[in-house]
Amino acid sequence: MAVIAISQQLGSRGVELGEQCARALGYRFISGAELVDETVRRYGISAEQLLVFDERAPHFWEWFTTDTRNFVAYVRAVILSEFARDRVVIAWRSIAHVLPQCGCGLRVRAIAPFHERARQVAQHEHLAAPAAERRVRDHDREVRARIQSLNGVDIDDNSIYDMVVNTFSQPLEALAEGLAATARRIDERADASSWRAMHDAAVAAQVRAALVAHPKIRDARIDVECDAGCVRLSGAGLVPPWNELVESVVREVDGVASVEVRAEEPPLPPYRPA
Repeated sequence: MAVIAISQQLGSRGVELGEQCARALGYRFISGAELVDETVRRYGISAEQLLVFDERAPHFWEWFTTDTRNFVAYVRAVILSEFARDRVVIAWRSIAHVLPQCGCGLRVRAIAPFHERARQVAQHEHLAAPAAERRVRDHDREVRARIQSLNGVDIDDNSIYDMVVNTFSQPLEALAEGLAATARRIDERADASSWRAMHDAAVAAQVRAALVAHPKIRDARIDVECDAGCVRLSGAGLVPPWNELVESVVREVDGVASVEVRAEEPPLPPYRPA
């Protein structure tokens, strides 16, 4: 069945939309907090590394470290493994762009008028109206900057989504039913190649996460491709004994059928005439 990824503006009720859609489809529902908890459990991330994913932490640049991109790889691996399990709706502040566009999923962005968002935030976080409005503006700016820096994606570019839903335009139940109906139509068109691409994306993400989690490999620049479970690795440093170590790590990842390691020749130095 087609999977759904919902990115949400703060105060736009994207989580509530996702929960209702999951119920309509009989799917699992996963929130951003649950994804982070699973990442901590699976990869042993410290609390300090979580700060870059804490939407309440201001000025995330203060917490940006060289390990942050590795943590992003871990979170991405968890997200894609959940998509590959099928029958799931995931809602988080910025997750839709992670869903591969392979024909078996729906990228959604939940939006709402600013005054409605501020009202929701004031109610749920017990803030005065001016403080809630400031909270929404700061959150929008901070999250957009985070995702642009970490993923190179502009979450305000509506062209990266399949659907943009104003959650205050119609009753939430009706909007959820509309998403569920669209997911059913997508599922009718999805074929085996679509799901194979989804599974390959998940395997490749888990391979990248396994590599950056290894203390002797984590800083190496290794390109990863996956086709029907066959993983191809390339990089300038993949020479003995490193190629054997990398291959042994990759073979331990679930879903890997075979591994091909190729060492790239380093570029020649520029020619300088005598």
